[in-house]
Amino acid sequence: MARPVIVGVDDPESAGAAVDWAADEARSRGMRLHLVHAWLWEPDQAPESLDARAARHKGEEALRVVAERAAARHPGLEVSSGVVDASPREALVALSAEAGVLVLGSRGSGGFQGLLVGSTSLHVTAHAACPVVVVRATAAEAVDGIAVGVEGREPSDDILAFAFDSARRRGLPLRAIHAWSYPLVLGPGHALPPVYESGHVVAEEQRLLAEVMAGWQEKYPDVPVEEDAVRAGPARHLVALSKTHQLVVVGRHGTPEGPFSRLGSVSQAVVHHAHCPVAVVPPPGPRPQNVHFGPADAT
Repeated sequence: MARPVIVGVDDPESAGAAVDWAADEARSRGMRLHLVHAWLWEPDQAPESLDARAARHKGEEALRVVAERAAARHPGLEVSSGVVDASPREALVALSAEAGVLVLGSRGSGGFQGLLVGSTSLHVTAHAACPVVVVRATAAEAVDGIAVGVEGREPSDDILAFAFDSARRRGLPLRAIHAWSYPLVLGPGHALPPVYESGHVVAEEQRLLAEVMAGWQEKYPDVPVEEDAVRAGPARHLVALSKTHQLVVVGRHGTPEGPFSRLGSVSQAVVHHAHCPVAVVPPPGPRPQNVHFGPADAT
């Protein structure tokens, strides 16, 4: 069974852009769209209290509104929804094990406070089992296609597969970016060897990018590709490209230490500052199985 596109929803107004993007993605993939509202009552509340019932009703109403929005945008799209009795952080990371793509709005998972500046969104992008797409509530009309960041010395197959597939389904060109810089000079007396001459370095970085991209054009012959090895900071360059591109795709190359370190410094910077939607693709690995929150997680 195809994994659904899952989008987090809090307030219908702030969730609109994320829901629209997720609905478009679900339709192009031929997947179900699942809308989720996650909430957690305060410790001094009981689940059966009036306040808790009111909070749940508010979440259900938000889901109803955005479900109607998605259905109107794509008639015939299969849409499901559910309220999850858990914190947004816990719920979204757990549900990512069952998702094809997880979509978050620019203030959190469709409205949860703190995205781009807070801990919930960073935690989700750093720990999700599937690709996570962060969608800003407002963005300039992009004129270019999809940009993907390529690390020439790290595995990039999952990142490129996501980027190429996204470009193919949207009928867009793909720009593969490999940003590089000269090695640091350690100090006086540590002259750079001849291989660090400008022409040699440029040629080597272009060779690395071409090596990574080898074979992908044959897999996706309908996707126009531009390979771009640039001397620049990768985060700064990708953020600049996000002003004109419809999607930026990056990998999650961080290390397990620390709450957000799994995301990596480049991905964190791009998620924080990009002007267009950003897809963060996790490294390959097994997903958790049988993740459920009980009967409330789907309607």
